[in-house]
This record gives sequence, structure tokens and C-alpha cells, in this order.
Amino acid sequence: MKKDTLNSEDVIQVLVGSSALTIPVAFSEESWRLSETLPPFNLLVIFLLSLFFINIYSFQGIFQGQVKHRLSHFLFRTLIDYGITLLVVFVVLFALNRMPLLEEPIIALKRIIILSFPASMGGVIVDGLDKE
Repeated sequence: MKKDTLNSEDVIQVLVGSSALTIPVAFSEESWRLSETLPPFNLLVIFLLSLFFINIYSFQGIFQGQVKHRLSHFLFRTLIDYGITLLVVFVVLFALNRMPLLEEPIIALKRIIILSFPASMGGVIVDGLDKE
């Protein structure tokens, strides 16, 4: 498989990996309540940690440290991986009726970001397993 492309296999791997770590955490009432009390600064730290871990794993696991001439693809890959993760978390929380998007949009956004932290780890790791 060519490393410079993003194909349907990669997308499916991120979907499966994200789901694997979203589902157990999404059923936890602690994560729902945490979204109600977590200060904005801590939420920002969780968001940045998610992106940091996606990038560091992608840098070594998918790109083998060779991003100098592929920086745009590396950044695109990060955005796609995190975007898929956000979508998976949204759908799972919606299915559990824990996505108060219209009633409490800030709480809904916080829940997505909180659950996206473990989900993004699962997504990028599964995506990187078959890379050479």
C-alpha cells in the first residue's frame, strides 16, 4: 500500500479503532458528568493532547519519521483521523441519547472532545498497524 495516499482501508481502520475505544467510555456516566464540570482550559489540554498523540504516533508509526517532503499529507492525515474520530464519538453519543446538541450545545461539544481523546488513540493505532 502506498504511504502517501489515504484510502478506504485507512478510513475503515480509523472508524473501527475509534469505535473500539469510544464505546466503553461512552457508556460511562463519569464521562457524561465530567463534561458538565470540566473547565475550558482542561478541555483545551485534552484537545491538544489528542492531536499531539495522533501526530506523534503517525510520525513514527505511519510515516516512519519521514515527513519533510510530505508535511501537507501528514497534516491532512491528522485532520482526517481526528475528524473521523469526532464523527464516531458523535454518532455513539447520539445513539445513547447523550448528545444534547440543541438543549446544551456546550455540554455536547465537551462530551465529544472528552471522548475523542481515547477514541483518537484507538483510531490512529489501528490505522498504523499495517504500515511498513
